[in-house]
Amino acid sequence: MAAVFLSILVITGCAGGASKEITIDGSSTVFPIAEIVAEEFRKEKPGVQIPIGISGTGGGFKRFVNGETDISGASRAMKDSEREEAVENGIEFTEFTIAYDGLSVVMHPTNDFATCLTVDELKKIWQPESELDNWSQVREGFPDKPLRLYGPDTDSGTFDYFTKAINGKEDSSRSDYTASSDDNVLVQGVSGDQASMGYFGFAYYTFNKDSLNILSVDDGSGCVTPSLETINDGSYKPLSRPMFIYVNNASLENEDTKNFITYFLKNAGELSELVGYVGLPEEDYLSQLNLIN
Repeated sequence: MAAVFLSILVITGCAGGASKEITIDGSSTVFPIAEIVAEEFRKEKPGVQIPIGISGTGGGFKRFVNGETDISGASRAMKDSEREEAVENGIEFTEFTIAYDGLSVVMHPTNDFATCLTVDELKKIWQPESELDNWSQVREGFPDKPLRLYGPDTDSGTFDYFTKAINGKEDSSRSDYTASSDDNVLVQGVSGDQASMGYFGFAYYTFNKDSLNILSVDDGSGCVTPSLETINDGSYKPLSRPMFIYVNNASLENEDTKNFITYFLKNAGELSELVGYVGLPEEDYLSQLNLIN
């Protein structure tokens, strides 16, 4: 069975020792980083409660702009419409870039014929009008085998990024695939279906590589496989992307939240690589610390 991440993490202190709860929701791609940072932070501040939910980037923003959460994890930047809603609701916030991800295209491990697909081939599979449902339709020479698709739902920032990068327009995608805002569900689907192809954040591949095959992607410059090196140096194109957290400025008035975000930025570089992502240059974190001091 695949070693998936937990979908919801609630990190709590002992009864009577807890201070203000720090609530986090949003992207399942950001979840592994938020999880490990929260765990390490609580070693120093065991009384702080930090429940972390996964509603997808869009779902997390819906709660955040209504003032329901302190922090929202996002695998894309906030849209203008979401910013406007926050303003209408009197929510002031700060955006922090925390790491880089290489959005990964994966298959069942028994797939031994496809090792690299071009961006045009991925578009052929995922574009809105596509009815492609057999590997033989992807490329001449591929076997006559069914192809079933798995991917993030429309609330996911991963969905937004993939559709823009591959199909040329955000939210432009075929809809006849197994969709979920929880990458764990997608890992389980792809690893359990020999006809599968799916996509999600690099960390979910890293922690489940024994039950998945990963595809290289050719944007016209040759096949490149996502890795810490190729994500960091920008050669894994066009599916490398930044990841964010958004923090309600009112929440920063609480000392625990301010300390948590400070800890996050001071340690995100090292901790993000432990869960399969790529940290920013140290100076980028230091410059962002100035936003909360």
